[in-house]
Amino acid sequence: MPQLLSAWTAVIPLRAGSKGLPSKNTRPLAGKPLYRHAVDQALQAGAARVVVTTDIEALWSAELPPEVALVRRPAELAGDTVPMAPVLVHALQAAQVSGPVVLLQATSPLRSADDIRQGLALYATGAFELVMSVTEADRSVLKWGRLEGDRFVPLSDPAHCFANRQSLPPVVKPNGAVYVLDAARFVASGSFVSEHIGALVMPAERSHDIDNLQDFERAEALLRTQP
Repeated sequence: MPQLLSAWTAVIPLRAGSKGLPSKNTRPLAGKPLYRHAVDQALQAGAARVVVTTDIEALWSAELPPEVALVRRPAELAGDTVPMAPVLVHALQAAQVSGPVVLLQATSPLRSADDIRQGLALYATGAFELVMSVTEADRSVLKWGRLEGDRFVPLSDPAHCFANRQSLPPVVKPNGAVYVLDAARFVASGSFVSEHIGALVMPAERSHDIDNLQDFERAEALLRTQP
């Protein structure tokens, strides 16, 4: 196992507000609050430290493992339209994080500790600036395009627009479960964008993301079927 895996920090962003499902991050899921699944997965995967950036006041009185440090997220970074990049930059700077970082969103509770370890192993090859978890998507999106006035502009190879779906190459999409990156590089750039992104492929059954009550209930049912 690469030495890099023994000294990394997990960052878990938790926001109090949620339009799809109020208080979802602290809502009990299969016996514990939703956010604790991400915390426990990070520790099981070998995180030396877990940084939780949050505006949820109740967490300051919660019983948390000694490896967990809380960062108070400013109100201007807690709105529902705020992108993740500035939230992560603030957390890394406030907690003085250096070295490899794994961003774990609490809304992906079905990921496993092994998924995290595999993402770290891929990052440890040195071939990528960012490793991102993905899952298979409908390849027919390769037929799509955008409009420039009345003109159809293909999103990919124009030949894909007229091909049978079965003959199109496989397509994946980000699932939001695991991101691996370097703290200093991310703070300097302030962006996830890179031309060197590694793909950690995860199955659909572990790529479930929670946005509303139906998603939450589906995730709980799936968790209860796991060994």
